[in-house]
Amino acid sequence: MSEKQIQKAYELAKDKYAQIGVDTDKAVNMLSDIPVSLHCWQGDDVGGFEQAGAELSGGGIQATGNYPGKARNLDELRGDLEMALSLLPGKYKVNLHASYLDNGGKFIDRDQVTIEHFQSWVDWAGENDLGIDFNPTFFSHPKASDGLTLSHPDKNIRKFWIEHGKACRQIALEMGKALGKTCVVNFWMPDGQKDTPVDRKGPRKLIAESLDEIFSDELDEKFELDSLESKLFGIGAESYTVCSHEVCLCYAVARNKLLCLDAGHFHPTEVISDKISAVLDYVPGLLLHVSRPVRWDSDHVVILDDELRAIAQQIIRCGEPEKIHIGLDFFDASINRLAAWVIGTRSMRKALLLALLEPTQKLKELEISMDYTNRLAMLEELKMFPANAVWDYYCMQADVPTGLDWLDEVKKYEKEVLAAR
Repeated sequence: MSEKQIQKAYELAKDKYAQIGVDTDKAVNMLSDIPVSLHCWQGDDVGGFEQAGAELSGGGIQATGNYPGKARNLDELRGDLEMALSLLPGKYKVNLHASYLDNGGKFIDRDQVTIEHFQSWVDWAGENDLGIDFNPTFFSHPKASDGLTLSHPDKNIRKFWIEHGKACRQIALEMGKALGKTCVVNFWMPDGQKDTPVDRKGPRKLIAESLDEIFSDELDEKFELDSLESKLFGIGAESYTVCSHEVCLCYAVARNKLLCLDAGHFHPTEVISDKISAVLDYVPGLLLHVSRPVRWDSDHVVILDDELRAIAQQIIRCGEPEKIHIGLDFFDASINRLAAWVIGTRSMRKALLLALLEPTQKLKELEISMDYTNRLAMLEELKMFPANAVWDYYCMQADVPTGLDWLDEVKKYEKEVLAAR
């Protein structure tokens, strides 16, 4: 569509939404200000760059597929990220794992990482007006080969991982200060048992003590925030997960930490959209890992399905979007990895736009007055409103491709850059 056609369609949509009290200009402006954290590990199948040819191992997670063109080094990964970001509207952060350090070809063990090993990331983020979020990497390491880290019965192994956690918090603090944007540090540990354990409480006590030691230094929350992420099970931890949802929720409430809700870390029929309103008043904030589980924690590329729309609705309807940090977490190696970033991220933005285009206050008033008939009728009618015209206008205003035009850019990049790898 031409810019003139997009503008004309937008004006018609604007009038349509105004009839139900929705200001589309305001919705577009709000959407532009909501940051989304783009996960680096989609670009290389969670391998990281600690050593040449590093591969994902352990942790109960797995990237499936062998589509050609994955990033083999930091320069390629950053180049791919830059290309993806050029096709995406809105504000962004980049989410890093500690295993994506810049070690100059010299192995640095995880208890020894410092801001020096991520300075090139900070410089790159600053040049691209990006924030950074950060994650300790408690997998793909010899000291995590038995599936235990902060709850390991060997105090020396626990100490190693405690030092890693402390180092990551300090790195995040420096990142936040340098970029002037809060860095959220997410703690997810794969600790668990393949078969049924006798002692379920002991490891949970150990992991709480380890976390307490990691968090013993009070850091400036303007630049660094801590989050705790649960999981139902993983490969090799089918029978018992130390950091279950209940453990993480209770710890976050007791220690005033952010709680991370990952869309794939619960029972197959359990959704995180309903949990947002349930816990938001009891923790200082939430981190969302938006993914698409298919039967299990499969981390499929995010699409505009019912659950994604419900997640976005709760972010907006709860009225405190500033307390909710949105991060994407999927890794699909069966399709073009750059396209996966773009599809998933644009879907997240579309879901947020749909939520912002609701007459939320009016719907709440109908609910309070128990006019459920009117509420249902309005929610159903909204499904046919011209949101796509608003989306195209938003993309045009952000100077990124509308419709499927972005795919042409990805195919060109694949032919000229990815095919040579």
